Amino acid sequence: MTTKSIANLLNEKAGILVLTQLVEIDPYSLDSSERIDYLAALEKQGGWLQALMQDAIVAVAGAEPTADQGNYSNVDDPQREEIAATLKMAPVTAQSRIDVARILTHHLPATCHALSTGEISGAQATVIAKESAALLRKGIDPFQLKYLEESAIAFSEFHTPAQVTNKVRSIIAKLDPKEFEEVVEEARAGRRVSFSAQPNGMAQILALLPAVEAQTVWLAINKLARANQQKFNNRNNSFQESGVYKEDTAYSQKARGRASHNNLSNASAGSDASAGSDESKADGTQFLVKLNLDQLRADALSDIAATFLAQSADENLAHGRPVTVNLTLDLPTFLGLQENPGVLSGYGEIPAGVARLLAGDGKWKRFITEPLTGNLLDFGRTTYEPPQALVDFVVARDRRCRFPGCRQSARISDIDHAHAWEDGGSTSSENLGLLCRRHHRMKTHGGWKLKSFPDGSCEWKSPEGKIFKVSARSMNEVA
Repeated sequence: MTTKSIANLLNEKAGILVLTQLVEIDPYSLDSSERIDYLAALEKQGGWLQALMQDAIVAVAGAEPTADQGNYSNVDDPQREEIAATLKMAPVTAQSRIDVARILTHHLPATCHALSTGEISGAQATVIAKESAALLRKGIDPFQLKYLEESAIAFSEFHTPAQVTNKVRSIIAKLDPKEFEEVVEEARAGRRVSFSAQPNGMAQILALLPAVEAQTVWLAINKLARANQQKFNNRNNSFQESGVYKEDTAYSQKARGRASHNNLSNASAGSDASAGSDESKADGTQFLVKLNLDQLRADALSDIAATFLAQSADENLAHGRPVTVNLTLDLPTFLGLQENPGVLSGYGEIPAGVARLLAGDGKWKRFITEPLTGNLLDFGRTTYEPPQALVDFVVARDRRCRFPGCRQSARISDIDHAHAWEDGGSTSSENLGLLCRRHHRMKTHGGWKLKSFPDGSCEWKSPEGKIFKVSARSMNEVA
């Protein structure tokens, strides 16, 4: 394959004929310049496939959302669940894909065409659709929409999706300043906080807030962090004067992770340890571990949340229990005989050392699991009345909504009878399970059928007759 022929394929309109030729090419047989053109050509075909996907999504979901269904209007777009389960994605992600597909296919024909020919990427088309959504709902002038769309497409040729986003927002703000104010006010309704697991025992909290409120949160975190930093500096000066403590930078780097965890544990107990930590080396010498301002800000946010949980422990109970951090750890690791990772509910594996530190402050519940699968067999509690014990068992077993792909926490999910009580279903661990409010209503009023099994697994049947199986959840794995 010559450079010229690869370049020709890159310049061709995206489609099945070009894709077929690209599939036959071994990229490792190309020189470095050809490989770059080959990569760009494949990306161009990706836009064509994405354009086909938009039509396919709308064909399943329908051109418009499901009409209001009265008391059960929250059970809208039941096709969303078909798409989510089929494509193995979270329902909220499926809904986002549906919204974008409807906008592209029915309101942004030029963008959809540019996507199908490979002129823009799927990511660029998505941001154009999402940023145009609010104006489309309000009825933007067709000429303004055409100008917005053409400007965004032209800008996309040499810019990233993030840059395209800023460009579209700039155009919208200038098209109609009054409309821009209304769009900003509407955006306030989308404020949210999300949690996502990250590698190496870390997790990320993302907050989308109105600018003023975000600034308030930042100032509070920053103030607490700097106050703790000053307290640490004062302690450090006092210790240096007494000659009892000294700071060891190299040792501090190794101990900082342990100190950060201790800060969170101490904050939950109401003590002040967020500015630094006392550490001891093997020879008994004591050192102060100094934390930088970024670490102190992170600890300050944790401290604020831990303080609130401690003060409100008896309020807003979830299924009769206080909100807690839940950890699964095998006995040999707890005793220090093994170093198996613990499982933090809602996150996943954490190192044995961190798990033992958490376990030291914990109130334990006994879980008996089947050795090979890890499925929960018995909750092991006899001190509570049967109804609460059964709820405890189901919450411990399921941990989140049982619908495929849904990650709604047990704390805000409903206890549901798979086989309805009024139809003869029993109140038993086999027949009970957790469903978020949306999927609970969808099962009751949206045409979905649920079959539950003794090990906690279940099987869903959609209104279209598709079967989706949800396996039992091992207690050794994150739900």
